[in-house]
Amino acid sequence: MEAHKTAVDTLAAQVKQFHARQQPFRIYHGSTNSTRQSQHHAHNTISTADLNHVLHVNEVTQTVTVEPNVPMDALVAATLEHGLVPLVVMEFPGITAGGGFSGTSGESSSFRHGFFDATVLQIEIVIPNGEIRSASRTGPTADLFWGAASAFGTLGVVTMLEIQCKPAQPFVELTYLSTTSMSAAMDTIRAATADPTVEYLDGIVYAKDHIVICAGKLTDTASPATIQQFTRPHDPWFYLHAQSRAPRSSPPKAPPPKDHIPLQDYLFRYDRGAFWTGRYAYSYFLTPFTHLTRYLLDNFMRTRVMYHALHQSGLAAQYLIQDVAVPYAAVPTFLDWLDTPENFGHYPIWLCPLRVREEGDGGGLMTTSGRRRPQPQTQAQADAQAPPTSPRDKERDDDEEDEDDQYLMNFGLWAPSPYRGAAFIDHNRRLERTVHALGGKKWLYAHAYYTEDEFWEIYDWDRYQGLRERYHAAYLPDLSEK
Repeated sequence: MEAHKTAVDTLAAQVKQFHARQQPFRIYHGSTNSTRQSQHHAHNTISTADLNHVLHVNEVTQTVTVEPNVPMDALVAATLEHGLVPLVVMEFPGITAGGGFSGTSGESSSFRHGFFDATVLQIEIVIPNGEIRSASRTGPTADLFWGAASAFGTLGVVTMLEIQCKPAQPFVELTYLSTTSMSAAMDTIRAATADPTVEYLDGIVYAKDHIVICAGKLTDTASPATIQQFTRPHDPWFYLHAQSRAPRSSPPKAPPPKDHIPLQDYLFRYDRGAFWTGRYAYSYFLTPFTHLTRYLLDNFMRTRVMYHALHQSGLAAQYLIQDVAVPYAAVPTFLDWLDTPENFGHYPIWLCPLRVREEGDGGGLMTTSGRRRPQPQTQAQADAQAPPTSPRDKERDDDEEDEDDQYLMNFGLWAPSPYRGAAFIDHNRRLERTVHALGGKKWLYAHAYYTEDEFWEIYDWDRYQGLRERYHAAYLPDLSEK
């Protein structure tokens, strides 16, 4: 911890100098999983690249204390040595703990535990006047804690995090549940959520009539014949494997297929091929997409390499790469909108149910504020859209609606856009407007095309600006400027 203290003291002194000059600075992490171009230079940058150590694992409290630049694969390796795993582990091994907290990160366990920031117990942060503060999720420092969550470094520099873990098991028993409509997929998701033994849950939309829901349970037993890995060069890419395990037309009444996946393979199952975006690289370079070529080009199809290539090539300006989330009530409507070629028209699409915190119960800017239920324009329209229901059905529907209000559904949208220049921007703007109209929001790791007024209508300007003034951050670039 002494080395950590020395490093943080040095960083705090640098921040104090920026504050004295009222000179805005940016934070350099050494790597990124954002698709936005970095704007850091030596004269305007604070570097946290060397804050990359796991400091302590406490088996009694089941917590791990880390510096912000610890990537997920190193975090998981360190906790597994003590029989623990973090409650939420982002799907790419290079995403860092600090990035997950200061950005907006959810994964297949987020239907239980919420976003990654909801699993952090406390942080150490250098606020923009150079003071070193501790902040926890409850109590007098909760405003700073939740303000820093999802603020992308605009309220200070997070230098340490204490993260909640749980007991690990060697395997995830993953069940593949094939459905033929979004309504059936949502029923499957609700049923899995109601099962307390399910600890991981996500889905892949291969077509409007072929949606595979993947429900996982931790287990310490597996027969060798059912063990499936995804991290070795000769292993299948996960999305292709899930599609083959749960095809659109399955034998009637056949039990759903199951795999037993080593825990680390499950957590990073989307690393190879970056979900399925790697397939577009094969098309771009006119390369056959086969098991052999995936094996031969495996080193280039890992997310750390692919993100670097994305920034160097400028291809981010040609691809629609967005994560957006809408309330459960809007999910079928949104999929219908996405299915139209001029709006999106690409498959697969990732589904990730996310538990969100109640308003007034803490939460980052991204995880609570602006969450609204989509409404028809008039009550007459609502009555016209609703089928006749009995009192018992209405009571059940009301209970389901109340339960649904605790969740958002994340849609992972990653595909080449047919548009360039102004038309490309308009393509993204249509997506942003549609998500907002449906009561949802988008994650800001990618390009945002909102006007400033639109941005702060969604992301709670009053709360954010009050925190910036309270913690001396008004001279830094704000969230919309980033």
